[in-house]
Order: sequence, then structure tokens, then C-alpha cells
Amino acid sequence: MMICFRRSRLLPTVGAAIVPKVVFTANLRRHVDCPETTVAGESVREVLEAVFVERPRLRGYVLDEQGRLRKHMAIFVDGRPIIDRETLSEAVREPSEIYVMQALSGG
Repeated sequence: MMICFRRSRLLPTVGAAIVPKVVFTANLRRHVDCPETTVAGESVREVLEAVFVERPRLRGYVLDEQGRLRKHMAIFVDGRPIIDRETLSEAVREPSEIYVMQALSGG
């Protein structure tokens, strides 16, 4: 078993899943049942795919037909917007927070 230092404590890394929190904004929740949840995954893509297993209708609101983030959607990981809107490859860690929201525009 491998041991690593994390927050000044010894924690085992074998078998430990990364389980970030995923939050969907109220605008999105008006259209699809998508409460705040925690799911395992090491990238934004893996986390969202885990959410879509439980909430398949949500996929069409968040991703387009090619599996890319829709233009009117925004995702933030730990307060920073994701850069990779096509493959959603940004890494997440525990206790990352992923916020999925509809991007609003207009004037």
C-alpha cells in the first residue's frame, strides 16, 4: 500500500476514489431534476458521465450531440472556468466542487 501526505496527515491512496461535489444551478434545475450530488471521477468528463447514468435527461442540456459542452453552458471547477470544452479533461480532486450552469448573455 502506498501512503502520501495530504493536509499534514497520512492517508492511504490505494482504493481511495476521488469524489467531488457537483452542483447544478437553479436555472438548470427548473428544467431537469438535478440536485447537488457527489460522484466518483478523476476528470470533469468522468464525473459528468457518472451523473448522467443517474440522470440521463440531463446529458442533452449539458452536452451537444458530439459530447462537447454546449455553447450556452459553463462549468467551473473550484471557482475556475474549465478550458477544455470539447473533451472535458480537466482533472478534479477531492474535495473539488464542480458547478454546472447556463451561461447568460444579453444586454
